[in-house]
Amino acid sequence: MPRAIWSGTISFGLLNVPVKLYSAVARRGISLREIRESDGARIKHRRVAEGTDEEVPYGEIVKAFEITPDRYVPLSKDEMGALAPEKTRAIDVQDFVDLDQIDPIYFDSPYYLGPAEGAEKAYSLLAKAMQESGKVAIARFVFRNKEHLAALRPSGDGVLTLTTMRFADEVVSPSELGDVLPEGKQKVAKKEVEMAEQLIDSLTTEFDPSAYRDEYREQLLELIERKAEGKDVLTAPETEEPQPTKAPDLMAALEESIAAVKGGDKGKAKAKAKAKPAAKKKAKAASKKRSGSQAKAKASK
Repeated sequence: MPRAIWSGTISFGLLNVPVKLYSAVARRGISLREIRESDGARIKHRRVAEGTDEEVPYGEIVKAFEITPDRYVPLSKDEMGALAPEKTRAIDVQDFVDLDQIDPIYFDSPYYLGPAEGAEKAYSLLAKAMQESGKVAIARFVFRNKEHLAALRPSGDGVLTLTTMRFADEVVSPSELGDVLPEGKQKVAKKEVEMAEQLIDSLTTEFDPSAYRDEYREQLLELIERKAEGKDVLTAPETEEPQPTKAPDLMAALEESIAAVKGGDKGKAKAKAKAKPAAKKKAKAASKKRSGSQAKAKASK
């Protein structure tokens, strides 16, 4: 059973709904250790004072802000603690907005909100009201000693979700990129736009998150298993980097792409996104086999 990582109360107006916070993602990264290649000895990192080999105890380390090279403003633990936000248990709703008004660039980490014991009816009422109104609640709350901006919205099955958000000054404006972006609007022919739209339409489908896999992680697990079993390591063939389409070749590239789609070839991206059922079953079976191998490896330790 999942364990709540935070508990508090959604508060707006005179309505207070006790809730519990649960992580909505499970990181699937592979943890790798650092060892010396010659003998497999584990590598350990020590905190040492620069210019010496003297190890510094954790209790003697403080934070500092570098104002110029090698000049610092030290900040004691007490000073840092005094600035920490007040540890409240309230998810304080500030406003309600339409979801399409929020640029996805502001979204950060997703979580689920579940009702605390005895708050099921109030929770369901809030979720239903937000579902019917189509609104998203913008709120503030303190989590892990940091104040966060967050968006609360109901999922399709009536469960409230909370997604932490970036503050406005944390998002880089395109105008700050300078010469990285093209100056002014580039002249694009109407025919080119129509053909690009036709290509987009022909590749449009329903979003299926299960169709996209972390291929690097799967290949890394396969490599680890092969090496652990003493098998030969396969070397991936070299692939050519895709070259950008030059302006004079845009129409030709669009025409060729549309012809390929009409001819039944959806392109590499489409083929990857829509794997055949047999391939999916094979990948699923391989994933289960890897999970079994990992469980056996852990049990043998």
